[in-house]
Amino acid sequence: MNKGQKLYISAKKIILGGNMLLSKRPEMFLPGLWPAYFSKAEGINVWDLNKIKYTDMTCAVGQNILGYSNKKLNSKIIKIIKMGNMTTLNCPEEVELTKELLLLHPWAQMAKFARSGGEANAIAVRIARAASKKDGVAICGYHGWHDWYLSVNLRGKDKLSKHLLKGLEPAGVPKSLKDSVYPFTYGNYEELLKIVNNKNIGTIKMEVSRGNLPDTTFLKKVRKLATKKKIILIFDECTSGFRQCLGGLHMKYKIYPDIAMFGKALGNGFAITSVIGKKSIMQKAGNSFISSTFWTERIGFAAGIGTLKIMKQKKSWETIIKNGKYFNLMIKNLASKHDLNLQISGIESIAAFNFISKKNIAYKTFITQEMLKKKYLASNLIYLSIYHTKKIIDKYIKDLDPVFKKISFFEKNNTNIKKFIKNKVCHQTFQRLNS
Repeated sequence: MNKGQKLYISAKKIILGGNMLLSKRPEMFLPGLWPAYFSKAEGINVWDLNKIKYTDMTCAVGQNILGYSNKKLNSKIIKIIKMGNMTTLNCPEEVELTKELLLLHPWAQMAKFARSGGEANAIAVRIARAASKKDGVAICGYHGWHDWYLSVNLRGKDKLSKHLLKGLEPAGVPKSLKDSVYPFTYGNYEELLKIVNNKNIGTIKMEVSRGNLPDTTFLKKVRKLATKKKIILIFDECTSGFRQCLGGLHMKYKIYPDIAMFGKALGNGFAITSVIGKKSIMQKAGNSFISSTFWTERIGFAAGIGTLKIMKQKKSWETIIKNGKYFNLMIKNLASKHDLNLQISGIESIAAFNFISKKNIAYKTFITQEMLKKKYLASNLIYLSIYHTKKIIDKYIKDLDPVFKKISFFEKNNTNIKKFIKNKVCHQTFQRLNS
């Protein structure tokens, strides 16, 4: 057993859920075998506690577009740390980052910052409810873990299953929130219209893209509906932001919300998230209480400023889009070579593939297992960084080739794939890990 797994076994006894992020649980990748913890990271290389070096194809759930331990960014952060991170006074970087974000998004005039996507989502909803004076929120997509979002599942059905995961129990969420948030399916305008016409909706909150590139016709309809009904439209760009252009994906298609949020890529691994919006709406929250000590720390703001600067210099979005398109082409060709049916989804810089098979999750586990042997941290979801070059992709596809060949054999012969998985099949839904 590797050192990471040994540590994780002990962690599950003292840390609720085993770690802080569901999507980083070893059970979501390769139960019992996943390295679990890192000792060092650089570019797209990660070293585990056994000092084994891996090529990381998952890129920390999408934060590190500029790669791990970016030297230019790190030097800036180290300088900031030496100068002091928090004092009684505020850091000027807060104002500088605000100006940068508003310059990139001329439709917005004010900003608020936090340190996680869940916080940013909660802030955006609080502001929208204060401005609209209505509790009802129509949602599409994943928007964090807070009560307001998880309350969707209070109605007894697993209504969030199409937006995040199956099996999310709303334990601890006040039952009084039961009829305040209503999910709708991306692209289904009639479903959204029905919710708006029958519920007291003051906010529509959605991801600009959900699984694929944006449906601009749908987004335009949503924008028109929100304007007509005086509903506040929020675009959650925590995942899509800065991946398709320098700023929110909505800027590329010229469909503007009332509020937008950014996270993940904004700080390239350092904690910083933002909420930007129209002044007339943002100001309405002035009488509410939205405040936190660590939202004022300096490192996050400095990281945001530094990340934006490097993105501009390198035009990072162009690189990851180009290489993302190339990866999708290569994975499609590989599937065709071995006569496998694949469903490929995601925006161009986030490549996801699933086997059209009842054994999809088992095949996903098998890929992770076999590619780990070849020193890859890999699954069926690839978050591109500027370090995922054509050369890296070519090598990955070459190493993946014999794995696909085996899966093709398993599928054609109806083989019990579980016999070839050393431990258990990975989780695809939320499952309790602590007893």
